[in-house]
Amino acid sequence: MYRPWRVSDFLTKSDGLVLGFTCCRNSAKQGVQMPIVRDPLNPKISMWHFLAFYLRFWREKEELSLTQCGKIISVARSTVSNMEAGRQRPQDDQMRALDERYGTGILFQLLLWYARMAHDPDWGRQLVKYEEQANLIKMYHGQVVPLVLQTDDYTWAYVKSGTPKDFEAEMAERIARKNNAFLSRKDSVEIWAVIDESVLARVVGDNQVMRGQLEHLLTVADMPQVILRVIPFSSGAHLGVDGSLQILSLETRDIAYSGAQNGGRLIEGPIEVRELSVKYDRIGAKAASEEASRDIIKRYLERYS
Repeated sequence: MYRPWRVSDFLTKSDGLVLGFTCCRNSAKQGVQMPIVRDPLNPKISMWHFLAFYLRFWREKEELSLTQCGKIISVARSTVSNMEAGRQRPQDDQMRALDERYGTGILFQLLLWYARMAHDPDWGRQLVKYEEQANLIKMYHGQVVPLVLQTDDYTWAYVKSGTPKDFEAEMAERIARKNNAFLSRKDSVEIWAVIDESVLARVVGDNQVMRGQLEHLLTVADMPQVILRVIPFSSGAHLGVDGSLQILSLETRDIAYSGAQNGGRLIEGPIEVRELSVKYDRIGAKAASEEASRDIIKRYLERYS
């Protein structure tokens, strides 16, 4: 039997409101109330957390089990649980189905829209998850070799140029991300990379580091699942000057990432993802062919020899 949440369900901590999600249900066999305890979820962290909180609130208000809710949105019980815990993000058709079932107009659809548009402080971890799930990653970088195509020496040179508190931990994190997104699953993911010629011209580390990096680029460019193209200086102005971007193709949808200072933005709204996909194509239209791109890389390799 559903009961409204009491004040005791809302635990106040020094960092703000924390919802313990400790509800109760009757046990016919024991004759006592059995607690359902989940990891605390703070809806103040982001709109994604607020949406996850509200998904559970309404499911319990309607006295639905995880399995029953899953049938409404055509997913498994575990998927509903992951959505309510903030571990998995819902989609438009699922929110539409809940609005219809709960009679909430377009409430859940709007919450999903606002979650996608708002700044997500957890965007970095979510991007890594998407990279590990993607079957195609299209990327443009105008200043640096994309992480998945970097040698460890090149990566280390950039780590040392930053200001992390722990250089070794930062290096380990980047190597793990590179391995999980590409190196450990080469047969299940394609990489389409476009880089500006300035990436090749900028000396990162020293000439030896650059030689190793450019030799590595030539090696991966020969892999059947990798397309690597270079935008030569002679191509002139192009849209890539606005910053790096990625388009990640998942099993059922595409998402995008737009790079910026002090962090980027993870984009999940279908319309904006399509806009960035078109932008990627327009940037790529300025790039040399695969064979001509290899020749450009070879010229710079000779310079660093």
